Amino acid sequence: MSKPPLTLLIAAPRGFCAGVDRAIRIVELALERFGAPVYVRHEIVHNKFVVDGLKAKGAIFVPELDSVPDGAPVVFSAHGVPKAVPERAQARGLNYLDATCPLVSKVHRQAERLIERGRHILFVGHAGHPEVIGTIGQVPEGRMTLIETAQDAETILPADPGALAFLTQTTLSVDDTAEIVAILKRRFPSIQGPRSEDICYATSNRQAAVKAIARRCDAMLVIGSPNSSNSVRLVEVAEREGTPARLVGRGADLDFEWLAGIATLGITAGASAPELLVREVVEALAARFAVTEEPVEGVEERMTFKLPSGLEAA
Repeated sequence: MSKPPLTLLIAAPRGFCAGVDRAIRIVELALERFGAPVYVRHEIVHNKFVVDGLKAKGAIFVPELDSVPDGAPVVFSAHGVPKAVPERAQARGLNYLDATCPLVSKVHRQAERLIERGRHILFVGHAGHPEVIGTIGQVPEGRMTLIETAQDAETILPADPGALAFLTQTTLSVDDTAEIVAILKRRFPSIQGPRSEDICYATSNRQAAVKAIARRCDAMLVIGSPNSSNSVRLVEVAEREGTPARLVGRGADLDFEWLAGIATLGITAGASAPELLVREVVEALAARFAVTEEPVEGVEERMTFKLPSGLEAA
């Protein structure tokens, strides 16, 4: 019995960004430098495959520093941490490495400068996300208010409307964030914001790549983990273009009933999903369909970030 034909449009760019590459490399180099185990506070990036691979090499992932033995090396995740975390690590004499994405660190520095100028910060982001917790933890309590939705932006009543600023999580929907920022600027004309948007290049590029192909597809698959903000946003972007979309972790997670009758399938991957998983999904599809891959041109990403001092020569 012949396989049904299936054309794959594989978005570009997709998958790992420079911040994720750097964070994973920091854990790998720490294992080479110090030997196993190396402790990691929270998931280094939001991808189970990546985390499990690092566990196999000797990384131990813990929820808080209390689980790290005295004298053990510990790495902070790419999402950033509140200021109190490195302070506690120093107080305990722990040897720590900060794998915070430099683009998240840039937002942290912006927050500090805005507080120094006497501004109250409206932070656009998703409650409970590690990046949001880390950013709010950069400033004194009560000096930052979380804005999650356009409705929040319309209804917030700050104590001093003339002394406001806004910042955003780096992995948000570009369109949703633009709507929220427009509301804040309309309601508070003197509000200050970053010179360039805080949403990172990789998030913006991956969302644009999905928009570029979604309407040509009968459906889209986004390879990534459910707790990956940028991956979930890619599903939403496709659906807003009118294209059904699903988030899948890897090839074994494919729902072939959902794929029945689809002739053209779009594929992309969140910024914390390795290309290996993209190929795994393609191979799983090829086992059921006569697959044709159609190349898609996209923005070429050349961003790289330096490693923390002390690891460069590892």
